[in-house]
Amino acid sequence: MMMQAWLRSAWRHGRSCVVDACIVLASLAVAWSVRALTTPLQLRAAAPVCVLAVASSLALNGVFRLYNRMWCYASADEIVDVAAAAGVATAFWTLADLAWPRGRPVPLSVLWLAGLLAFVGLVSVRYRGRVWTGLQWRWQALRGRLPSQGARVLIVGAGEAGQLLAWRFLNHQHGQGYQPVAFVDDDPAKVGMRVHGIPVLGDRQAIPGLVASRQVDLIVIAIYNITSQAFRDILRICESTPAQIKVLPNMFDFMHRTNGSPPFRDVQLEDLLRREPVRIDSTACRQLLVGKTVLVTGAAGSIGSELCRQILGFGPQRLLLLDNNESGLYDLSVQLAAYAPVMRCIIGDVTNRAKMQTLFEQHRPQVVFHAAAYKHVPLMEAHPDEAVLVNVLGTWNVAELACGHKAERLVFISTDKAVNPSSVMGATKRLAEMLISHLGAPSETLCTGVRFGNVLGSRGSVVPTFEKQIEMGGPVTITHPEMTRYFMSIPEAVSLIIQAATLTAGGDLFVLNMGEQIKIEELAFRLIRLRGLRPGTDIPIQYIGVRPGEKLHEELFGDGEKGQPTSHPFISRLQGNLDSYDDAWTRQVEDLVGLAKAQRNGELVAKLRQMVAAQGQPELTCASVNAVVDC
Repeated sequence: MMMQAWLRSAWRHGRSCVVDACIVLASLAVAWSVRALTTPLQLRAAAPVCVLAVASSLALNGVFRLYNRMWCYASADEIVDVAAAAGVATAFWTLADLAWPRGRPVPLSVLWLAGLLAFVGLVSVRYRGRVWTGLQWRWQALRGRLPSQGARVLIVGAGEAGQLLAWRFLNHQHGQGYQPVAFVDDDPAKVGMRVHGIPVLGDRQAIPGLVASRQVDLIVIAIYNITSQAFRDILRICESTPAQIKVLPNMFDFMHRTNGSPPFRDVQLEDLLRREPVRIDSTACRQLLVGKTVLVTGAAGSIGSELCRQILGFGPQRLLLLDNNESGLYDLSVQLAAYAPVMRCIIGDVTNRAKMQTLFEQHRPQVVFHAAAYKHVPLMEAHPDEAVLVNVLGTWNVAELACGHKAERLVFISTDKAVNPSSVMGATKRLAEMLISHLGAPSETLCTGVRFGNVLGSRGSVVPTFEKQIEMGGPVTITHPEMTRYFMSIPEAVSLIIQAATLTAGGDLFVLNMGEQIKIEELAFRLIRLRGLRPGTDIPIQYIGVRPGEKLHEELFGDGEKGQPTSHPFISRLQGNLDSYDDAWTRQVEDLVGLAKAQRNGELVAKLRQMVAAQGQPELTCASVNAVVDC
């Protein structure tokens, strides 16, 4: 094997040396012929110099490592090394000629001209692929038969990311289907310049005109360090054009691509948020969880599964994953198989008091994250009994058992729909918040809730629904053109939940900073446009009206509530409406659960309305029980 490798290397380098030797000899011959037109020269005397010139040139090419490069991927920077090798060789020839015994055998002008010609020849051979491609293109252009150039690309951003993308388009085989035609950049110093031969033709305002004049098929946003507002402004301008829109991922992800896929991705909803990266106190979170037995209810859900992933990173002694979704729990256990020694999957329902009692007695969890809940508003309008059993009774069971078995902390996952609730789901989550406050006040267990809005990409939420509708060709169904929602990515929401658990003093409720509200209509239109399609033309839009229990605009704080800053800028501690509740209120909760078990839904909805009336005016009516739900 070593002999074969040596032979392959010798053959490869030998071929290059022979070609370079021919270039040097040809350069000397041409230079000699030019000089011989005016001055008689002695060829016999020059022969030893020619041999020395060839030998020294090959040696210097090796010193400058011209034989150890893949020239098909070389950039313009490599020309500097070729020039250095040729220049040093020419200087050596000059010194040798001047020091030659019995006078100079070759005129200096011949050596200098030969050095220049050799440089041109060495560059031409190494860049022959591009030279040949350029000649072919020009020949086809003269004959009026231009080859197909693929998608015409406009790159937004002429900085490091943009130039790297352009270079890959021009030099990589997977970039052959793309033709970069222009850059735009907001830096006035770059406008009018060229990057890899591609002109910078203006700032972001020039995008629509360039798309039209240059027949741009694809716009790639290649800017890493950009504010949320600036990104949205650029995206809005791009959306006004018929071109498809992509965004370049992080440079290091881009550089490590190995699958040959195009070096960009679709714009994702996280890009539209463009909030500052959430940083948490990892030391405090680790101290909370390391070496502990941790229970996550609703572990197979969107929030629950991410909680499990992040908790495992903080070194718990045991993680208990509880869910009644057998398939979802199995899939999660496969994904987290590397942590199998510390995991225990438990099929169970939080409404099953006996099952939950056994779990707490056997495992004694020290930290409990209660994420199990029914969350889909229209479905819960049709099935309020199930909403009460899971969201109220389930929370009561978990909280009471956690306090009774002296768990250190209980963290309840709430929602912005609990604020001035207008739906059964929101009302049950508000009652659950009140239960946490009631049960946690006299207990050694630090009970807390964390309230936040929608999370991007959770199962059954608006974004996956829109994406499926777009894939099917529409229509995309929008409830109301003015409807808005708060959004946060699942990983950042979960990291803030864990951080909030370290801040609780018990009996409190935290609210996460959700940033700006986003219009659902705008969200749908952008998802369509980012696939190169046109809302209302390529994808039909259908307005279906506000569904039972839905609000036009969600809130994070109710009447009489306000947020108090904590040590973390993305977490506020709620003040107001968190008083302890007496035994009479507890009996009302028991009555509500009794109505749910008896499936007396009309009375149940009226009872819900009565119990949360002090915290808001929910629009709950007995008629909502009979709501028709479009699944």
